[in-house]
Order: sequence, then structure tokens, then C-alpha cells
Amino acid sequence: MHYPHRISRIKKVRSVGFRARMKTRKGRAILNRKRRVGRAIRVR
Repeated sequence: MHYPHRISRIKKVRSVGFRARMKTRKGRAILNRKRRVGRAIRVR
């Protein structure tokens, strides 16, 4: 079976991973918002 738009894991992690979020002020705000809701932050 062929999957269209199969992005590599490395590319995905670099764009939406924990460290990518921590780089920017807005990204840190996203993480803090998720923490406030009570969601566990997954680090990959």
C-alpha cells in the first residue's frame, strides 16, 4: 500500500517536536497551555 505525503520522522520532529517548540516564545506558550489543561508533554 502506498501512502501519499509520507513525511520522515526526523523532519516532523524538527518542525513540531519539543525542542522546536522550546525555541520560540510562541512555542513555549503552546506547551504551557497544554500543561495547564493537564496534558502530559511528550518529549521525542
